[in-house]
Amino acid sequence: MKSDEVAESAGTIPSIPDPSLPLIDSYTYHSPTPTAPGPYFLGVDEAGRGPVLGPLVYGVAYCPLAYKEQLEQLGFTDSKTLTAQVRSSLLETLGSDPVNLGWSVRVLSPKDISAGMLKRPPTNLNQQSQNATVLLIREVLARGVQLSEVYVDALGRTTSYEAYLSSLFPDIAFTVQAKADLTFKIVGAASVAAKVTRDAWIDGWVYEERAPVPDPVASKFFRGPPTSSSAHRGEAAGARARARASEGKWAQETGSGYPSDPKTQAWIRSSLEPTFGYPSFARFSWATIKVALEKDGHAVEWIDDGQASLVQAFTSATGRDKDRCAVTKDLCLSSVSTL
Repeated sequence: MKSDEVAESAGTIPSIPDPSLPLIDSYTYHSPTPTAPGPYFLGVDEAGRGPVLGPLVYGVAYCPLAYKEQLEQLGFTDSKTLTAQVRSSLLETLGSDPVNLGWSVRVLSPKDISAGMLKRPPTNLNQQSQNATVLLIREVLARGVQLSEVYVDALGRTTSYEAYLSSLFPDIAFTVQAKADLTFKIVGAASVAAKVTRDAWIDGWVYEERAPVPDPVASKFFRGPPTSSSAHRGEAAGARARARASEGKWAQETGSGYPSDPKTQAWIRSSLEPTFGYPSFARFSWATIKVALEKDGHAVEWIDDGQASLVQAFTSATGRDKDRCAVTKDLCLSSVSTL
C-alpha cells in the first residue's frame, strides 16, 4: 500500500484525528477560523471520487478577497500535478497563516459510501458529493465567515449544479466548472487539502477487521456467540486462521485504487475471502467489487424466520387444504363470496 513517493504521514496531518484508529464513520475537520475581515472567497474540490478503494474526501479552502494577490504566489494548483512532498509542503502553507487562510475537509468512509449507494432508494455518488459540498459551505458560514464568492471543481452538468447551489445560498456568487483547480488558486488549495488527507488515510490504513476483540472472536468478519464448547473453540480457531490469511493478502500494495490499475486489480483478486467477502476498505457498491463477489464468492440465500414460516405455511398443507392459500385457510374462507 505504501508508495516510495508518498511522504505524508497520517500522524502529522491535522485532518486525521487519530491515525491509529480505523476509519469507520464519515467526519468533518475544520482548521482554526481566520480572523481577517471579509468578505471571503472559497474553493471546493475532491479527491478519490473514482477509486474502488478507500474514502472520498471533499475539501474547501477560503481566504479574504483582499488576500487574493498573496494567494496567487503560494503555488496552489491541481494536486494531481504535484509530487507528494510538494502537496505536503503546501498543506503546511495552508495552515501557516491562520489569520487569513482556512480550510476544511469532509471525509466519506468507504462503508458510508457503499451504504448510501446500496440502500433503497439509493443515494448515488453525485448526491453524496453534493451533500458533502453543501455541508462544508454551511459549516464554514456557521463559523462566522462571510462568503461572497465560491468556486467549485465539478464534472457533468455544471450549469444546473451552479443554479442549484445559488438557490441554496442566494447571497453567494457561484462558479462551477471542470478543472477549476487549474484556473482558480483557491480551488487548487482545496484540492491539496483533500488529496493530502485521502493519501494519508490510504497509506496508513488500519483495517477495522484486524482490531483486537475478545476471544473466541477472531475479527469483526468472524463473530459468534461466546461459548466454551469444544466445537465452537474449533470454529473460532478456524476463523482466526482465515483472518490471519486474509490479513496477509490485505497487506500487499493496493495501487491507486482505480479499477483500471493493475495493482488494484491484483489486490481485488487476492483479497477476496469467498465466504466473508472484502474488508471495509473496499467500496461494495462499485461494479468491480460486485462482479468479483458474484464470480468468486460463495452464494448465500437469506431467509429470515418470518419468511421461513410463510414458506412452511404455503408448502406443508395436505389433503383438502393442499392447494388453498394460507390466508383463506386461517380465516376459514371457502370462496370469495364469503367476503
